[in-house]
Amino acid sequence: MLDMKEERAIIMETINTNPRLFEKKADILKAISNPSRLCIVHSLYLNGVCNVSQMQNCLDKAQSTVSQHVSKLKAANIISGERKGKEIYYSLKNEEVKKIVAIFFKE
Repeated sequence: MLDMKEERAIIMETINTNPRLFEKKADILKAISNPSRLCIVHSLYLNGVCNVSQMQNCLDKAQSTVSQHVSKLKAANIISGERKGKEIYYSLKNEEVKKIVAIFFKE
């Protein structure tokens, strides 16, 4: 059995040897920290899928602005898109973000 000091040393060693883990988590938080992107993520969480036009109506922003936010979320591997005819429908693909949204909005 480890005492508290030994446990803490092991925890600190794990943290210090894996800084990339914290960089990845911070990148996720940065990507969803913008209010418009958080709204997009929340909407996708609630509705499952949305296209840019639906997001635009929800956000009351220009389509070009919404598209820029969508691009950032795609680049962060938080959402993915599937083409259906002329439209692309986006959905949440990052399970951690789904958990964050569920906790944050208590759903």
